[in-house]
This record gives sequence, C-alpha cells and structure tokens, in this order.
Amino acid sequence: MEVISAPTRLMYSPSFPPQVNVNRIADVFVEMFRDKTGYPIVEPAHMELAEPSIKGAFDSCVRQGANRVIISPFFLFPGRHWHQDIPSLAAEAAKEHPGVSYMITAPLGLHELMVDVMNGRIKHCLSHVAGDADECAVCAGTGRCRLH
Repeated sequence: MEVISAPTRLMYSPSFPPQVNVNRIADVFVEMFRDKTGYPIVEPAHMELAEPSIKGAFDSCVRQGANRVIISPFFLFPGRHWHQDIPSLAAEAAKEHPGVSYMITAPLGLHELMVDVMNGRIKHCLSHVAGDADECAVCAGTGRCRLH
C-alpha cells in the first residue's frame, strides 16, 4: 500500500490576512489530492509550528495500514529542509516502524506543469479583476485580488 505524507512548512504570517487559514488550505489540498489520485491514505505533515508533525503523520499512515510511506514535500525548490531536515525527521519516525519502507520525493520544482499552474492563476486573477470570475479560495474576502 502506498501512502503520501506531504510535509509543509506553514505558519501564520502578518502578510496573511486573518481570513486565510494556511493550515486549512493544506488540509483542503490533501483532500483534493486524495480524491484525485485515489491513494487510500494521505496525511498532511508539518515541519514545525503546526500539527501533525512528520512523525505524527508517519505514525498515522502506519496505523491505517501503510507498509510504505511516500513523503512528498510541498515545496517549490530543494533547500535545507529537503536535503537535511526532512530526511532526518523521516528516519527518526521510521525507527518506530521496522518493516515499513519510506522515500522522500523531489520538490515540485521545475516541472513544466508548474508553468500551467502559474499561468492559470494569473489568468483567473485577471478575469476576476475584469469582473468575469469570482475570487479564488485563497483571495476570497481578503481584497488582495485587485490592480493597484
């Protein structure tokens, strides 16, 4: 059984208006990912400042029957977290589950579909400004999707 545990580093920042709950956005993404891919076990995980931790998500996956955990960072580019922190946290979590294998995938990075995602977001925001589309779920109620 394959499982996805997607570590994210989400925190509240003054740059995020109070209406934007970044942890809720992560939960919605996990639900969307599970529904679209059909993976039976998908758990969010956070590096710090929020729960569940990578260890907590790893434990949850195993409790649900996983014998292999795929950790897929929701990061654009590799950095210290991908090179050091996530491997260390994953190895520590795996110690408690002998016989359960795991792997850490590459960050989203320079995948050509990222161009499509970004272009889609730009087109949607321009459509909203033109009055042809509602605000997206991220911007709804924030007043951020406007020309200055």
